[in-house]
This record gives sequence, structure tokens and C-alpha cells, in this order.
Amino acid sequence: MQTDLNGIHALVTGGGTGIGLAVAQMLADQGCKVTITGRRAEVLDQVSGNGLFGMTMDVRDEASVNDMIENAISQRGPVQICVPNAGIAEGRALHKTDTAFWRDMMATNLDGAFLTIRACLPGMRDTDWGRVIAISSIAGLRGLPGASAYAASKHGLIGMIRSLSEEYMGQPYTFNALCPGYVDTPIVTRNQDAIAARTGMSSDAARQVMVDANRHKRLLDVSEVAAAALWLVGPGSQSINGQSIQISGGQTV
Repeated sequence: MQTDLNGIHALVTGGGTGIGLAVAQMLADQGCKVTITGRRAEVLDQVSGNGLFGMTMDVRDEASVNDMIENAISQRGPVQICVPNAGIAEGRALHKTDTAFWRDMMATNLDGAFLTIRACLPGMRDTDWGRVIAISSIAGLRGLPGASAYAASKHGLIGMIRSLSEEYMGQPYTFNALCPGYVDTPIVTRNQDAIAARTGMSSDAARQVMVDANRHKRLLDVSEVAAAALWLVGPGSQSINGQSIQISGGQTV
């Protein structure tokens, strides 16, 4: 049983902002060497240091994922905590959803997680402990009107995590998904603007739509999601496996 995270190599995709950054910083505070990835080097440069190692990587690109994770492993050892977090969240009615939009959503949210986990797993299997924590969404557990592509990608992610937990059952690795509601990140700000533009409501009213969607009627803080991730890598978490953990202020499904 792993009780000390000091020196453990963790990898967080989309780790330069929002939930990914909060998870990465919390892991670094526990002594992990944390590789954070993203497509914008300038964003990663701003937050690197103090246990965070920035690395530009496009999760949609198989060669990029394989090469960059191999490079990270050569520098910091096998990845034992894998957090596929990189994703896009954008709503679009089905009759306005073209194939390019659909494919980009799947390539980022689902294919990207698959490629990341696949690249990290061989090194993890050479050790005696590992954790995979995928950042899904409550949209991965229930339908979300006006966002069928997003919800489908997050449902698929949960299906993959559940299957991996069964595939490696009894081994010292666990696979879980965190399913937050609306979190106070730049994604909410962008969605607020998009809702306002699409509906004609005010920006404040558009934001309130997302606030009201959380059962406790407030936006989540990124630290609340990061705390759940920390629990899943901590002592006593070894029997939490194949789960989709809601972080949404109440029951949603």
C-alpha cells in the first residue's frame, strides 16, 4: 500500500489552468513530481516550478502523446498517478452540430484520455501501485440538453474507466472518474458568454443558469475537485475502484 506520495511521478493533462492546475498543485504539495501538459507553452510556463514540470502536448495527437509522455517518464520515472483532465466543454444543438465539431469533441475528451492512459499504463504496471483519475462531468451520468456531443464524450470516458477497473481487477491500480457539476473556471465564463449570445439574456442571468444547475446553488471551487482526487490517491482508497464520483452539491442522478 502506498502511503507516501513523496517522489511519485504524476501526470495531469490540461494542467495549466482550472481543475487540472488545482489537482497538480495539490499533488505537488504532497511531494509528487507532477508533469502538467497543455497546448499553450506560455500558460504552462506561468505555473511551472515548485514541483510542476510543464510540457506542451496535444492530447488529440497520438504521436505527441506517446513521444511526450515517454520523455516525461525518462526524466521523472514511471507515471503512477495519471489524471486525464484535458477537455473542451461547449454546447451545441444537434441540428447545429457538424461532423468537425463532433470529432474535435471526441478527439479531445475521449480519445485524448484513452491515449494518455494507454501511454502511462505500461510504466505503472512495472511498479506496485498506481491510480488513474479521469475528470469527467455530471454530463457523463445524465443527459444534458443542448450538449449531446459533450455528454456523449463524457459518458464514453466513464465507460472506459469502468471497463479498465474490471480489466485490471485485483491488481494494485485503481481507475475512477470524478464527475463535477459547474466549476468556477474560465470554461464557465466562456459558456456564460455563449449562453448570453445564444439566448439574448444578460451575462449575469446566463451565469445564474449554471449556478442553479448545481444542487446547492453555487459554483464549485476547483479545490473541491482536487480534494476528491487527493482522497483517491491517499491511504485507504484501494477499494474505491470503477466509480463515478459526483461532486455537484447533491444528488443529480
